[in-house]
Amino acid sequence: MKYQMYDLIEKKKRSEALTKDEIEYLISGYTKGEIPDYQMSAFLMAVCFNGMTDEETYEFTMAMEHSGDELDLSSIPGMKIDKHSTGGVGDKTTLVLAPLIASLGVPVAKMSGRGLGHTGGTIDKLEAFPGFQTGISEETFLSNVKEHHIAVAGQTKNLAPADKKIYALRDITATVNSIPLIASSIMSKKLASGADGICLDVKVGSGAFMKDLEEAKKLASTMVDIGRRANRKMVAVLTNMDEPLGFAVGNTLEVMEAIDSLKGNGPKDFMELIYALGTEMLLLADEDLTSEKAKELLKDAISSGKAYDTFKTFIEIQGGNPSDVDHIEDLLDASFVVKVPAEFEGYVKEIQAEEVGRASMILGGGRATKEDVIDMSVGVVLHKKVGDTVKKEDAIATIYGNNKESVDLAMEKIKDAYTFSKEAVTPKPMILEIIK
Repeated sequence: MKYQMYDLIEKKKRSEALTKDEIEYLISGYTKGEIPDYQMSAFLMAVCFNGMTDEETYEFTMAMEHSGDELDLSSIPGMKIDKHSTGGVGDKTTLVLAPLIASLGVPVAKMSGRGLGHTGGTIDKLEAFPGFQTGISEETFLSNVKEHHIAVAGQTKNLAPADKKIYALRDITATVNSIPLIASSIMSKKLASGADGICLDVKVGSGAFMKDLEEAKKLASTMVDIGRRANRKMVAVLTNMDEPLGFAVGNTLEVMEAIDSLKGNGPKDFMELIYALGTEMLLLADEDLTSEKAKELLKDAISSGKAYDTFKTFIEIQGGNPSDVDHIEDLLDASFVVKVPAEFEGYVKEIQAEEVGRASMILGGGRATKEDVIDMSVGVVLHKKVGDTVKKEDAIATIYGNNKESVDLAMEKIKDAYTFSKEAVTPKPMILEIIK
């Protein structure tokens, strides 16, 4: 049936629900260029004001998923588990979680993206290893997961092209902040990537896209509902992003911290997140496991060196040199290494994660546009986190940069990011809520 876009806009303007066929017409028509930007913009704005029903959101997601290629992982034995983070500052979680889970025999077939904004994405960070290939073929991708239980690559297929086109329009029409649109955007790509189970890390706080806990809960619940309707096993973990995750922010610096974590020397907050997400991923893969047993398996995989060895294998099978993992510090080549002194005595009350992310971006560790080239060696390492005691002139952070002007600007950003208190401060918990 041929629909009129005018009627669909009018319908959504009146808060009426669109049918599955109407949504499929909408997505198909826009993807093919048959529906103009101005009409899709009007529809998206109506959604921002009036929302979507759960059924509409699901059908909108599925229409976007089916708009392009879909990765078939059925040839890989076992439950394939994916993990997605809504993004934060210092988020190097995949670098540890993927090999950790794979070392326990659970297949991790992950499509990851590049960063835009504060810091690099997972793919950018992995390219800190010379020779590492993120654009591997589908055949190699599947083969690596079958043999080694792990592959992390850039998008090798035309996954959810409707989402790519719609997101670009949302970005320039102030229609990004809509939970049905955010949820469908994330889940269309996750579903098209083919995993059987998906663990969502929904960041909440000053350094996250979602600043408000209640809104983050709505987003997490919506994504879990979509996944369940699509016959996927789902869990969402709401996690604190009021301060950077771990100590390192910046590509090679974050890789170094991830390697330390795989050796059992990770920052406390980061490892708390790793064990929480890892436990949920293992429970998705094996429903007979208990949380206690799953966490025990994760800790054993790190203490035994099994997870670290899997990471080295992963780097090697995708073109990198595994010896670089043992000597990662040799890949850090910054011209300026400058400590940031404390100007206050007492306790760290707050660290504005977004400001730390911007400091890294000023240094060259992030992208303002997709065309920008990331400087892999720059970034910030924090020495003091929320709740820590500070004496005047203590180093609260170290800046790594290749340009004195940008280092000076980053220094001011870091100083502005910190707030101190004379009274002792208790940090917020890392795990805020789990939605299943």
